[in-house]
Amino acid sequence: MKKTKEKEKGIILFQGFIDWLLYMMGYTLVFILVTSLFKSIHIDNHHLILWSFIIVLIIYCLNKTIKPILVTLTIPITGITLGLFYPCINVFILKLTDWLLQSHFDMDNLYIALFAAVLLSITNFIMEEIIKNIISKVKKS
Repeated sequence: MKKTKEKEKGIILFQGFIDWLLYMMGYTLVFILVTSLFKSIHIDNHHLILWSFIIVLIIYCLNKTIKPILVTLTIPITGITLGLFYPCINVFILKLTDWLLQSHFDMDNLYIALFAAVLLSITNFIMEEIIKNIISKVKKS
């Protein structure tokens, strides 16, 4: 009885990891597509997919740790601007990633970074819905 519960828990953890990995791979594809639209955003061409995956991992970690604090601290200004300040938080996360990776990820233009952050948010939302549908279909069968 105890072994079956441990086995089920292991299967659930493995499925959770696979779901997370699918999200990360989808976000990496979206990130590569969005950044390829802009000349002022540069990703290291040597091992482009690897560096894009690392960038997405860093953005994911920053979104889980620093972003909630920033959102909480900027509630008044976000409220005053009726939510228009929120993409600036995303730009800050992108610029922080730029600073962390130095020459492997460069964003030269702040306005393009703002537009890219909005575009990334929209495409990530769409990608998340697509991946959720795929995962739910797989779990049903």
